[in-house]
Amino acid sequence: MGGITAGRTKARRRRSFQSGPSSSRLEPLPGRRREASTWYLGLVTSPGLVGALDVTLAGRKIIYLVSEDWYFCSHRLALGVAAKKAGADVIVATQIKDHRAEIEAAGLRIAPITMQRSGRNPIADLATIQQITHLYRREKPDLVHHVALKPILYGSIAAKRAGVPAVVIAVAGMGFMFISESLFARMTRPFIVRAQSALMNRRNTRTILQNPDDEALYMETFGVARERITIIPGAGVDIDEFSVTPEPNGTPVAVCVSRMLRDKGIHELVSAARQLRDKDVGLVVRLVGPTDDNPASIPKAALKAWSRDGIVEVAGPSNDIAGEYARAHIAVLPSYREGLPKSLMEAASCGRPIVATDVPGCREVCIEGETGYRVPARTIEPLANALERLAVDPALRQRLGTNARRHAETVFATDIINAQTISAYEELLAGL
Repeated sequence: MGGITAGRTKARRRRSFQSGPSSSRLEPLPGRRREASTWYLGLVTSPGLVGALDVTLAGRKIIYLVSEDWYFCSHRLALGVAAKKAGADVIVATQIKDHRAEIEAAGLRIAPITMQRSGRNPIADLATIQQITHLYRREKPDLVHHVALKPILYGSIAAKRAGVPAVVIAVAGMGFMFISESLFARMTRPFIVRAQSALMNRRNTRTILQNPDDEALYMETFGVARERITIIPGAGVDIDEFSVTPEPNGTPVAVCVSRMLRDKGIHELVSAARQLRDKDVGLVVRLVGPTDDNPASIPKAALKAWSRDGIVEVAGPSNDIAGEYARAHIAVLPSYREGLPKSLMEAASCGRPIVATDVPGCREVCIEGETGYRVPARTIEPLANALERLAVDPALRQRLGTNARRHAETVFATDIINAQTISAYEELLAGL
């Protein structure tokens, strides 16, 4: 799922980082967590999954509903192309800003929609639902795939009204509404839980979650039936684009590729960087990623002040995430909760060791002592200590980075993830 801009360049489709959206209070019950390293290896080698792209979607029509075109290109374009190669007629319903040409060049049709990702205007939201309903009635898709909170809620309501045969709901993470303790979030959360529970338990609906913790949460808190859930670890990573390069010379760099949100642990990371600077530890902490209209977004003035004071480097959005990791020695993401962060999958594919929080999503990529080190969420000193440990030990970085690359190749490679997703499509369609 740091400072990046949206979009990809051609020749080498570089992942760009732009704006896109978790609470310890929503952690599932103790004892339900499965260790990521063994659980995911079991999933990848399950019979029929890796070869699922041999199935056919010929004669099927699929609509992907996402809030913004940059997000589709960053996270789902490869899946749309895979579905088309499997024979489907693929339509992308999204707000079109800068990436129409890229989507159309991939051979996918576009249905422009208007959706305020962070807006709170009920009249605009009702208009969006009506617009999606009209689209579904006009196109008569066999299957719709909704990604993230508003597309899930509004798209699923529209699909019910339009009589769409099959609905796939992809939860990309818990997001602001489930992490924040603001009055608005606390008042709205119960209604969202009830709505998602009703929509996800429909016979023709399959919910894709990205980690076992979210599976436990959705079963226990949302009341979603186990047979309606499929776990697929993230959106995948292009292991050819995100290849291993030698560490650069000079002072070690720890890069955080993320949207600049409080929920991503940016304040804790800056405080840890300040501690390391005061101890004269040779490490540069670099922030790569945009701010956006998310309520948890960090003010640009704060970012400028941190940069001016020399605490961190603030690179802002980037169109070359693979290059950002090539210029760094360590990947860091002290997030409060994730679905399965694309930035960490990309870091692993680039062979960089990881420092991340011990929270759902992060722990699936950051395997303690194997691909990196995990620290408690919302803490500063453990984060600083883990960064220092890697900063001073090149051999340790090499070992963990090699393991991370292997983990990316065997678990998170795009072809594997797309195969699992298309297999889920086939299973759902076959059962109707």
